[in-house]
Amino acid sequence: MASTRFSSGRLGRVALGLAPLLLALVAAPSFAARKPPPPQVPAIDWAPCIEGIENLDCATVKVPLDYRNPYGHKTTLSLARIPAADRDNKIGTLFLNPGGPGASGVDLIYNGFGDVLNEILRGRFDIVGFDPRGIGESTPIQCWDSEDDRNADFRGQPIFPYRAAQERPFFDVYRNVAYKCFANVGTQPILNFMTTGDVARDLDLLRRAVGDSQLNYLGYSYGSYIGSTYANLFPRNIRAMVIDGVLDPRQWSSGWQIKTDRVGAYHVLLEFFRQCDLAGKDCVLGGERGSKARFDVILAEARRQGTIVIGEGNDVFEYGYDEVAADASGLMYSPEQWPAYANFLDLLNRALTGDKAAKKAALASRRAIEKAFADAGPVQRAFYDNGFEAYFGNHCSDASYPYGFEWYSAIGKYADAGSFMGPNWWWLNAACAAWPKGPNRYTGPWKTGTSSRVLVIGNYFDPATNYRGAVETQKLLRGSRLLSYAGWGHVASYTGRSQCVDDFVTDYLINGAVPPKKIVCPAAPNPFVQAKVKAKAGKSLVMPMTGLPTLKPLTPATRPR
Repeated sequence: MASTRFSSGRLGRVALGLAPLLLALVAAPSFAARKPPPPQVPAIDWAPCIEGIENLDCATVKVPLDYRNPYGHKTTLSLARIPAADRDNKIGTLFLNPGGPGASGVDLIYNGFGDVLNEILRGRFDIVGFDPRGIGESTPIQCWDSEDDRNADFRGQPIFPYRAAQERPFFDVYRNVAYKCFANVGTQPILNFMTTGDVARDLDLLRRAVGDSQLNYLGYSYGSYIGSTYANLFPRNIRAMVIDGVLDPRQWSSGWQIKTDRVGAYHVLLEFFRQCDLAGKDCVLGGERGSKARFDVILAEARRQGTIVIGEGNDVFEYGYDEVAADASGLMYSPEQWPAYANFLDLLNRALTGDKAAKKAALASRRAIEKAFADAGPVQRAFYDNGFEAYFGNHCSDASYPYGFEWYSAIGKYADAGSFMGPNWWWLNAACAAWPKGPNRYTGPWKTGTSSRVLVIGNYFDPATNYRGAVETQKLLRGSRLLSYAGWGHVASYTGRSQCVDDFVTDYLINGAVPPKKIVCPAAPNPFVQAKVKAKAGKSLVMPMTGLPTLKPLTPATRPR
C-alpha cells in the first residue's frame, strides 16, 4: 500500500454544478444487479518495446470499459512481457502487480524485475506486467494539465494536518480532488470504472487472451487485494496465486484500514529501535540513552516548534513534524535503509544540541536516503505520473468512507491515539469524501475456496500491510497456505531479504507445492550489523524493486508558520 505525497496547497473553488452527477453515480446499480454476457477475448499483438532490444515485448489490448455492457465502449490496457526462456517447458504466463494502487506493472518489467523472475523461475513462464485501467500507459486518469499544475494546487499544505487549525483547510483541499477530476468526466469515462472488481475482470480476460486455462499471479501490497478479489470472483480459474504484503479485504473495502495502520508502522519502528540497540556500536543512533530516547527528543521538538531547521546558509529546509512522522513510516518499508536513517536521526539529534556541522550534514543525509529510494524503485516511463489521482480513482471507488469533515477529524484523533504515525495513514483519504463509488466494485463476500491453494505471505514487521492482514486473509481463502517471514520491511518474496521465502515461492509457482503448515522463515541478520559486514566486504546492499514508498523530496521551501 504505497502512499503518494506532495508538498501541497489549496485547490480552486468547488464545482457545485457537479453535485447531481456525483449523486447519480453513487446511486448507480451494482454489477450483480444483472448478469451480462461474457466479453469477447481480445487478441494480443506482441511487438518489441524498443527496436533492437530482444526479449522485451509490449502490447496494448482493448477491454470493456463497463463489464455490465461488455460490447459497448472500450478502454485500453498496456502490457509488457519477458518471454519464457525455456519455451519447450513453458508452464504459462505469470502476471505481476507491484501495488499502489497506482503503481505500474509495465514499469516493473522495463526496470528489470521481469528478467530477475525469468532467471529464478528457470524460464518457465512468460512474465507479464500490466498497467491496471486508469494507470500509467493504460488509458489514464489525469486531473491536471501537468504535474506542476497539480503540485501548485497543493502548495502550502502539510503531508497531514498535525494542528487543529490545519484540519479543515486540508480536508477541503483533498475533498475537492473529486470535483477537480470529475469536472471533465465527459472526456474521462475511465473515472467511473477503476474499481478492483473491474481490474480483476480485466485480469481474467488477459488470462484468456494469453491462452492459459488458469491464472498464475504474483501480487504485492495492494496487488494482494486484486488477488483476493479475483479469487472470490473467479475461484475455479486459479493455477497459482501468490499474494505478498497482504491487505485484509474486509478492512480495505470498508474504509477501515486505519484500524491496523494506526499502530502497524509504529510496531515496526519499535523493532527498528530494538535492533539498533542490539547492534551496539554498529548503530550510531544508540548509546547509553538508547535509540528511542534520542528519537523522542526529535519528535517532541518537532511537535513543539512545528519544524526543525536543517542545512546551512541558503540551503536549509524546515523539517516539519509531518515530515518526521512520514519519514518514520516510509523508512520502515526498507530495512536496507535503516542504517542510513539511523545516521540521519543521529545527526538531527546532535543538531538540536547546537552542533552546527551536524545541522548541515543532516540535510545531506536525508537527501541521500531520498536518492537511494528513487534509484531502487522503477523509473517512470509515462510522460505524466498519474499515481496520485490513480490512487484515489481506484481506492475511493472501492472503499466506503464518510462524507463529512467531522468524521475525518474524529477518526484523525483515533488514528493519533494509536500512535503519532497514525494520522499520516488516515488524512490522505479525505479525497474519498466526495468521490462516487464505482458501479462495478466488489465488496464481498470474501470467504471462498479456490481451485488451487493460494500462497499468502506476511512479514512479522511490515509497516504498510500488517501481519494480521495475511493471517486473516489466509482464514478467508479456504485451503490457502500462510508463509510467514520473521523479518522486517514491506513484502518479502524476491526482494533479496529471504532465500527461504524465495525458495518456497519458486517451488510453489513451478511445481504447485505449498510450504508446510505454520512455516516461518527466519529473519535476515540485524540490518545494522549486516550493513557493516557488507560494507567491509565491498558489497552493496540489495534493495527491493517492489513495495517502496514515495518519499517527499526535501528541497528549499517555505512553510506557513
